[in-house]
Amino acid sequence: MAVFNEDELKVVGEYNMPGIYGAPDCVVPKYNYPITPKENMIRMLEGKMPLWVPNQTIDNNAIQPMVMPDAYARSFGGIDWFGIEWVYEPLTKASMVKPGTRRLSDITNWREELVFPDLSAIDWKKDYEDNYKGRISPDRLSYFVIVNGLFERTADLTSFEDTFCYLLEEPEELTAFYDKLVDWHIELIKIAREVYNADMILFHDDMGTQISTFFSTSTYRELFLPQYKKIVKAAHDLGMYICSHSCGCISTLIPYMIEAGFDAWEGQDSANDKKAIMDEYGKDLAQCTLYIIPEDMSDEDAIADIHRRVDELAMTGRFACRLKDNKVNRPVNLAEELYRYSRMKYMELAGE
Repeated sequence: MAVFNEDELKVVGEYNMPGIYGAPDCVVPKYNYPITPKENMIRMLEGKMPLWVPNQTIDNNAIQPMVMPDAYARSFGGIDWFGIEWVYEPLTKASMVKPGTRRLSDITNWREELVFPDLSAIDWKKDYEDNYKGRISPDRLSYFVIVNGLFERTADLTSFEDTFCYLLEEPEELTAFYDKLVDWHIELIKIAREVYNADMILFHDDMGTQISTFFSTSTYRELFLPQYKKIVKAAHDLGMYICSHSCGCISTLIPYMIEAGFDAWEGQDSANDKKAIMDEYGKDLAQCTLYIIPEDMSDEDAIADIHRRVDELAMTGRFACRLKDNKVNRPVNLAEELYRYSRMKYMELAGE
């Protein structure tokens, strides 16, 4: 492992990428790293020691084409791929299903009432040429964002209350529906790889409240595990990694995510004991997270918090984050501190 030198934090260029989740386009610095950010991220995903904790805000290309109705509706409001109306909520800067909306009368009627979107109707190559060509840097790992997973889609099409009933009363109908939905998602994953050159899929499916999962582990094992095995296999067969984004307190589902073959999990810090999960499962599943530094946190406390996060979660080498500092014009560059501190800690582990 090369010895750390402050010259590694010399800015040698910039990256310009379209935003995701409705955020504006962004420009971030390109540093004089000893290896490429992509190589470092792959080391983290594969369980090999990276040189520093990947900061996905800087080190990854994020791809979420707005030609996908799901992406646009979830970011700004509107009609999604399956005809569900979403309303933008300014306070949360996100969208929710319009109250009173019900696209599907009952899960048993999905064959008659749902029309699966024709993915070939979208000019994906034109979107790539217009919005991504020349902006996806090959030295950074590219991840493609897919929202509205299997559980979420069911609740969006009907209601949460009815979805909970279907999980118990209509497992065969749900399985038939998910078989079709998974095949459709696999076609979308192929587009992500073949058109956008994506290296990883970030697949959303929130499965818990602040205190527990929405359903039992046996329900996940019976209904969702077989489906996610197919999705993961499809991504791996295409030479891609896949990360499960799932918010809520879902630590009881982690063993089944590992069994499904996910390479990483992007979970909610405030609802999970991330250190305990990393201690128990870190060797088998990488953790990614949205790591937000509050605006009112002092510079000293922010630096200390970064050090603590690295010490508690990153010493296995299987941790990455999307670092966001909510304080404008903070005199301390926290992204550089994350790099510097984790780089030196990893050197210590390597005996250098």
